[in-house]
Amino acid sequence: MTESASGSALAASLARCIAQGFEDYHHGFAQISRRARERFQHRDWAAAKTDAVARIELYDLSVAQCRTRLQQLLSGTDDARQLWPQVKRDFAALIEGRIDGELYKTFYNTLTRRLFATHGVDDSIEFMALDIEPSDAITHPVARHVYAVSEARPAEAFSRLLADFAFAVPYQHQLRCAAAIAVRLQDDLAAWGPYPVRAIELLQTVFYRERRAYLVGRVFGEHRFSPCVIALVNDGDGIRVEAVLSRRRDVAHLFGVSRSYFQADLPTVADAVVFLRSILPGKPVDEIYTVLGRAKQGKTERYRTFFSHFQQHPSEYLVHAEGTPGMVMAVFTLPSYPLVFKLIRDRFAWPKTMSRQDVEDKYALVFNLDRIGRLLDAQPYRHLRFPASRFAPALLDELLKQCSQSVQRDGEDVVITLCYVQRRFRPLNLYLREQGADAARAAALDYAQAIRDMACNNIFPGDMLLKNFGVSRHGRAVFYDYDELCLVTDCNFRHWPQPRSEEEAMASEPWFHVAANDVFPERFALFMGLPRPLLELVQERHGELFDPAWWQGLQAGFQAGCYRDTPPYPPALRLA
Repeated sequence: MTESASGSALAASLARCIAQGFEDYHHGFAQISRRARERFQHRDWAAAKTDAVARIELYDLSVAQCRTRLQQLLSGTDDARQLWPQVKRDFAALIEGRIDGELYKTFYNTLTRRLFATHGVDDSIEFMALDIEPSDAITHPVARHVYAVSEARPAEAFSRLLADFAFAVPYQHQLRCAAAIAVRLQDDLAAWGPYPVRAIELLQTVFYRERRAYLVGRVFGEHRFSPCVIALVNDGDGIRVEAVLSRRRDVAHLFGVSRSYFQADLPTVADAVVFLRSILPGKPVDEIYTVLGRAKQGKTERYRTFFSHFQQHPSEYLVHAEGTPGMVMAVFTLPSYPLVFKLIRDRFAWPKTMSRQDVEDKYALVFNLDRIGRLLDAQPYRHLRFPASRFAPALLDELLKQCSQSVQRDGEDVVITLCYVQRRFRPLNLYLREQGADAARAAALDYAQAIRDMACNNIFPGDMLLKNFGVSRHGRAVFYDYDELCLVTDCNFRHWPQPRSEEEAMASEPWFHVAANDVFPERFALFMGLPRPLLELVQERHGELFDPAWWQGLQAGFQAGCYRDTPPYPPALRLA
């Protein structure tokens, strides 16, 4: 065999190895997702949490295993990089026409970048994110069930629907659940006319997350349609319908970037993404991929859409993000695009005492946590390249001087070796100044509710300053600054000691020992930064947050394996 023929054969083998590596990952992903049904039926919430983390970790594990096989194939090869353009061509031919071809390409890119330690982009050996066809170009229909709804007997259609989505555990009362769905949709869609519901279609795949199963689809009237999500719970006495969501706002919250990923055993992904975009047209493709558990593909889509927008606005500068500058992170944004880029500073101002690795560990922890709608997803990106001319001068000067471990100048470009990218929310401290009294009261109460929701899921934010929380366009408070976040079970909640003498009372520093993990809930009011009227409102409605005994009670429950349920929708949406 000639040297050329030998190289071609090796390139083809390498391409097949990468394709098989992705398919092995895809199979493992499906296996874990499939277990969600069993976890739901057996109410095994602890195992469901374990599965969620295992599925997140599976991608890097699969990449590492495939990389080892590639290195074995390349043993004795002098210049693997010279061979890789042919590997890329062979790989592209292998996956031509596949619905989830973009997932294969992202897996290939991850392997290629790690194999060659690529900084920046090398379009001769990897697929350019800007050139990867977006999923919204796919026309293949996703598998679904469709039900016509009779004007005379609407509940019959929903009874058939529930029968098609049967579980090993029976429904508590199938006919009653069906009637409740019919009544709720008739009420919610009354503006469509006297007989608003004409048909409903649902994806065949059931979505699972935390303690609920979801039937996801659309409800049709005569001239319009709306999202329709039916939430199921298994409370030990059987399965029942707990809620029906038909407003885009409520469904968008369910699929939000501050929530954990769904377990959904989808045969193919891109066609499901297209369907979900039809009911959530305002939600970016990257966020839909991510919430389906395809975080790496979400990152690729986010990169593609951002840099496409970035190139289309050549006169716009990257600038400091609005809000109070962070002591740990430098944050910048492109004003016309709703993302922020967060870089770890080289040195942290007092009283911050953590290390750079501590900060990276906190963000990795959040990636694996049940975020219960209160922790914003933060995706790490490495080796991003921007033209230096696109930075506002003051921002570029700060990044080069204060974030030198993450930022380097490379000719006319700036290379960022590590940053975290999040959806841009309005900082709560600014929001409260800008809003009227009613909106400010609602935001302050939801801020307190966010702290409570996190606490009930074993998450302590650490730093409760308003600047570390943001407000969504729907007025929901989320936490996005993780350098002091920890588990509730890692804290020592104490009462604030009372002074025993005038000297102790007048001391400028605490006269008692304070350990690193000591937390004094009675002092939270001093650090929240709420205006007095709003603070008094929060203390009235959420007084438990300021009581050490409440936090100690949570800890006792966690140690006994008891975690509280946090529904992903307000009580008003739950059925009677």
